[in-house]
Amino acid sequence: MIDFKTLADPKLIVILPEIVLTIFAMVVLIAGVFSEGKETKYSSNGYIAIIGIIFSFLVLIPLYGKDISAFNHMVVLDGYAFFFKVVTLIIAGLTIISSMNYTVKNGLELGEYYALILFAAVGMMLMASSTNLIMIFIALEMMSVSIYCLAAFKRKDDKSVEGAIKYFILGAFSAAFLLFGMALVYGGTGTFDLKEIFNYIKIYPEYRYNPMLIGGIALIATGFLFKISTVPFHMWTPDVYQGAPSPISGFMATGVKAAAFAAFLRVFITSFNFYHSDYAGIIAFFAVITMFGGNLIALAQTNIKRMLAYSSIAHAGYMLVGIVASTQISNSAILFYLLGYAFMNIGAFSVLATIGKNSLEDVKGVGLKYPFLGIAMCVFMFSMAGVPPAVGFLGKFYLFSAAINAKLYGLTILAVINSAISAYYYLRVLVYFYFKGESNLSLNYNMSNVFGLSLAIAGVLYLGILPSSVISYLQQSIMHLM
Repeated sequence: MIDFKTLADPKLIVILPEIVLTIFAMVVLIAGVFSEGKETKYSSNGYIAIIGIIFSFLVLIPLYGKDISAFNHMVVLDGYAFFFKVVTLIIAGLTIISSMNYTVKNGLELGEYYALILFAAVGMMLMASSTNLIMIFIALEMMSVSIYCLAAFKRKDDKSVEGAIKYFILGAFSAAFLLFGMALVYGGTGTFDLKEIFNYIKIYPEYRYNPMLIGGIALIATGFLFKISTVPFHMWTPDVYQGAPSPISGFMATGVKAAAFAAFLRVFITSFNFYHSDYAGIIAFFAVITMFGGNLIALAQTNIKRMLAYSSIAHAGYMLVGIVASTQISNSAILFYLLGYAFMNIGAFSVLATIGKNSLEDVKGVGLKYPFLGIAMCVFMFSMAGVPPAVGFLGKFYLFSAAINAKLYGLTILAVINSAISAYYYLRVLVYFYFKGESNLSLNYNMSNVFGLSLAIAGVLYLGILPSSVISYLQQSIMHLM
């Protein structure tokens, strides 16, 4: 029987943005039934989805500065959750905008496409808000199942289906690791609540190194390391990114990574901070092999989507450096890096979606023939390479400075070396855009492409030039967790 008093609980505002997105996802599904099979030059489903993003923003803005919980403290709305909800909505909005012309041109203009993006965004937002291990797992699976379907959305493309199957099988393994780890942590502490886990470890230090608890922490970390594509849990990434629709590749590279880091940081800062000195060396090892593995393999790629896939792996390695430092400054630097990374990475994939080609040979001369696309790609590639005044430079500077302050000199030097290595393959893309010949492509892009890329460019430059207010807010948000 429905308890209407519960439904009227004012604390439901904690998940009000997610409720709005869910409603619009169902509206898109219904609208998609009536639009399916009809030839159109415009993405009516996409417009409904972007209206859903806007409405979700409108109900989220008044919640700024709130600190409330609901559902027996399983879900919270604090500064940390607010930030990641904003990041998720930005990523989902840019993905939808970049998809509106892409889906029409490629015969993918279906309501299910946009509904799955919205459902995945709901899962991402809940991952950042959840303070209970089971709630985190439910949110993660809601996101993951939607992404599995989106990765295989080009059903007639063998690479798309193959990549999605690999992602599904390996994702199931990682989910099993994560869930088993949560069960072991529950067995060792008697609770799934993150703060209660911390309190248990604090009150009973004699059980701090209980094998069941340690095993659970290791398995949870393994599950999260898979989701953020660290070496050696990265093998699914290039195939999935190459086969998926280009806007969805950007969605995975940014949204999935942001949600995974959001949950990873909340769990380990809130519950397992006692063990930082024990696991810091292990995370440092993963950071090093992830940075070198991603960057060195990216050097050999001629397919830009695969190159960006390995690039995303390397960026995960940079952010792991912040986790090794585990200070207020380094943790806030991770959040700032994720925000900047979202704009520059999804922007790069949006350019590829607009061009419709992925190999270096196919993009020869595009920058000369289509100046706006060339300028956009320059901004995104320079930002990823860490060239000022783009946000990529400031993000790396902020992150590496935090590592130096934590006296991680060797790890910082390796990170800087990797950043220098990455400059080669980012700049190589621009060489093909401008200096390798003339383009024979005939592109037909519309205002949605221009608007989406303009927003991404504005985000990259604004955060690179005027970051102070954002950084200040992030430091306060992290302080609440620590």
